[in-house]
Amino acid sequence: MHTIFAESQLQQLDWQIAYHKEEAASPQKWVNAQVPGAVQLDVMSGEEYAQPWWYGDNFRQFDWMESWYFTYKTRFKKPVLKRGERLFFFSKGIDYQFKMYLNSQKIWEQEGMFTYVDLDITDYLERENELKIVLMPIPTIGVPYEKGKETYRQNARESVKPAVSYGWDWHPRLVTRGIWDETGLIVRNQSRFCDVKLDYSLNEALTDADISLGIEGNEIAGKKIRWILTDPEGKIVVDKQFLVNDDKSISYHSLPEIKLWWPNGYGLPSLYSSKLLLLDQNNRVLEQHAERIGFRKVRLIMNEKLQEESDFPKTRSVAPMSLEINNRRIFAKGSNWVHPELFVGLITSELYRKQLILAQKANFNLLRVWGGGITNKEVFYDICDELGIMVWQEFPLACNNYTDDEKYLKVLEQEARSIIDRIKKHACLAIWSGGNELFNSWSGMTDQSLALRLLNSLCYELDRHAPFIYTSPLYGIGHGHYIFYDRERDEDVFQWMARAKNTAYTEFAVPGAANIEVLKSFIPKEEFFPPKPNTAWESHHAMGAWQADSWLDMPTLENYFGKIKSIEELVAYSQLLQCEGLKFIYEEARRQKPFCSMALSWCYQEPWPTAANNSLINWPNEVKPAYHHVTKACRPILASARIPKFEWSAGEHFSCDLFMLNDAYRSLEKSSMEVVLQYDDKEMLLMRWDCPASDDFRNVEGPTATAVIPEMERDLFTLSIRVAGKPEYNSSYLLYYSGNNSKRALPSEAYYKGETEFTYNNN
Repeated sequence: MHTIFAESQLQQLDWQIAYHKEEAASPQKWVNAQVPGAVQLDVMSGEEYAQPWWYGDNFRQFDWMESWYFTYKTRFKKPVLKRGERLFFFSKGIDYQFKMYLNSQKIWEQEGMFTYVDLDITDYLERENELKIVLMPIPTIGVPYEKGKETYRQNARESVKPAVSYGWDWHPRLVTRGIWDETGLIVRNQSRFCDVKLDYSLNEALTDADISLGIEGNEIAGKKIRWILTDPEGKIVVDKQFLVNDDKSISYHSLPEIKLWWPNGYGLPSLYSSKLLLLDQNNRVLEQHAERIGFRKVRLIMNEKLQEESDFPKTRSVAPMSLEINNRRIFAKGSNWVHPELFVGLITSELYRKQLILAQKANFNLLRVWGGGITNKEVFYDICDELGIMVWQEFPLACNNYTDDEKYLKVLEQEARSIIDRIKKHACLAIWSGGNELFNSWSGMTDQSLALRLLNSLCYELDRHAPFIYTSPLYGIGHGHYIFYDRERDEDVFQWMARAKNTAYTEFAVPGAANIEVLKSFIPKEEFFPPKPNTAWESHHAMGAWQADSWLDMPTLENYFGKIKSIEELVAYSQLLQCEGLKFIYEEARRQKPFCSMALSWCYQEPWPTAANNSLINWPNEVKPAYHHVTKACRPILASARIPKFEWSAGEHFSCDLFMLNDAYRSLEKSSMEVVLQYDDKEMLLMRWDCPASDDFRNVEGPTATAVIPEMERDLFTLSIRVAGKPEYNSSYLLYYSGNNSKRALPSEAYYKGETEFTYNNN
């Protein structure tokens, strides 16, 4: 059930925390605790720990905490309660398994961090009260952590705790615990809402909505409810009152001429506001509930131009992966969302908003909330509703064969019900997914695994309007590649991506070094350059994180650019490859439309500072240059070139296939464009193309431009496409020239900001 009240009504408490080896032990030392927060940060602040925790290898100071108990305690006086009032303890998140005691009496225990705690504690109150929350050690499922051994899959196998905290190729092993979301006391009326379910159905034309309002409450029988619904402009379109029978009530209303909710780039994300007032016989407001509604229809349908290879029946077909919103196909552009703070209790609405606005400005319309991380706080979905950012929501399963054990399934059902009930009301919700990479060889699950059958059934029971898939990837969906140059195959990203043929690319990446100022914030001076193993470069994932050389991948950098002589060169060249690699993948996925319908990079941001990574945004919220180039690649309309490879030599036959990409629902007039090679301080015109007009949401495939690569003085050159009268459609691509005597070149600052065609750094 939903808990109905405003967060501003919560009475904050002053907390302390202590740790102890045995559950029943009485700690002697208590330190102040921040709530929301994390036990690691509280102990670090109260004792002699090296700070900041992310500097160098300081995070390893927390390793010992995994097997210890932690107890929060707070004291408060019994409040003066009016007739009909009750006192509740309420928390939106306690991580992960815990028991609660009020005045030494156990009043609650729970496993699971995504199910709200909502307890009427009135009958347990004394004049002076002590509340304790005892956190159990982290679940490791019989495989204790040993440094240097990969145990994260085994540790997470029977737990609904996010798997990423046990360690990943971009996340240290740092298993968080604590009160991580809004928590406090609240006085509520004996007569109150317990649950509100607002549902609707749209007519075939999507012009009218039939709304059903289901209400459950405590001692609300015989009382009046006033329901006020306002449209996106603030005009009241519903204002009605009705009596409640048997503490439950259902009200229906038909609403004509609705304004639809649309994702970013396809229309306005129109939101209506609903307010419910519970009234006593004197029309005094006892309680109120407010939420927003976005009217939309969402489906996953088969991709266009999808043909079976055989006329015979078969057990598997390529999965439907084309999103249809309000009866229109959408090309989904976006990224994989991981929580933006390693200590999730520190995530604020301000941080969510900053990062989601950046996603909107990047022309993204879909974020995949990855199954290895948390289910986000409520405000995340509120902001996505406002900005038109669709959400692909995964349950907390990732890269594992999750057990059929009944205890695990019971906790999973509890957590999944809470997650579905909380998120299903949001217009931004586009897809439910069982989790990440569950059908792969390293996971071994199937659609007969009980955990996935359970999740499918719960989504059908509680929210059949939103589509459900078991995992990503499914047959026909692409995950990977994650590097610019594959030495085993001797091919770069331009080569393998152009050869790929998938209905959706839901993970792909090119790594890039962090910005220099970010590197300075956590790498000690004596380790700063050159990068070496067994330093902060390694512990912050630049090397040895996935393959031996990732994510910095020095061999690739030096293969192209020679010996790296400074940190400035290192960052510049690494970020250059990330810019061009990601730009190519996004555009190539769009060039493969309509067979392809989705491009989501891995990943959008990071929860702690990485030295090199696949992210577009450095922790805590600093964009990398690739963000700007991805933003350009995701423009609704642009001229685009499919270039066969990144590296070229004098005398080679150069070619590129031309396209005009259009993901918008507006037709394009005829246009004229020229294709130019820029090198040294010269320009070479390859060809002019008169692009014909096109229909809504349709690409135009053009001719192939060709040239013979000339001798060049510098080792970087550019292919530029210029559209006459439409500079907003222009595109440019930075390429590598491998001449024996070519001079090393660095792009200008403007290039890294995505502001201009390529120019050289004055140095």
